[in-house]
Amino acid sequence: MGSDHYFTAAPASPENLRTIRVTLAGRELDVTTAGGVFSPDRLDAGTAVLLANMPPVPPGGHLLDLGSGWGPITLSMALAAPHATVWAVDVNERALDLVRRNAAAHGLTNVNASLPQDVPADVTFRSIRSNPPIRVGKNELHGLLEKWIPRLDERSDAWLVVQRNLGADSLQRWIGATFQPGFSVYRTATAKGYRVLKVRKHGTPPTEPISVV
Repeated sequence: MGSDHYFTAAPASPENLRTIRVTLAGRELDVTTAGGVFSPDRLDAGTAVLLANMPPVPPGGHLLDLGSGWGPITLSMALAAPHATVWAVDVNERALDLVRRNAAAHGLTNVNASLPQDVPADVTFRSIRSNPPIRVGKNELHGLLEKWIPRLDERSDAWLVVQRNLGADSLQRWIGATFQPGFSVYRTATAKGYRVLKVRKHGTPPTEPISVV
């Protein structure tokens, strides 16, 4: 990819479109990926861990895939919750084009693939699911989470997957210290070197403590 990263806004590397087969929401799908996006040749191991260790998505409302890449989390949510609106948010224009292409190929009309600044400010989310872009650096990552986690609806959850060697435990501590009061964070699963973190936005009055399942 040369100097391109998967978080490059407009990758200069060759597109090199390709088709891969993945299993999402219990269905085998052929999807289009490309060079210059995250994990173009397979379903990333961390994303697979997240998809296997999170509850069903809410059936309606707005759902967010933060850092969508070519769209495995978005497509999973859109398939599972056809009456919800799924926002695929990424800075990589090529990735967003792939999300749109894949959603159209499978008849998913409930997907909005958008740059961060194009998501209306009044939209709040019943769930956020994300394999966040750890390699953007700590400051950028923290800024990303500070922007989006507060946009959870009350009594709603964000689910994040982070590789243990890339700072999952320190990120959990940072989330716990940063989003106070009104939020809590738990590690709900560990698999294949990844942690799954659940961030709850409590309501008014506060929700009861969440049991780890």
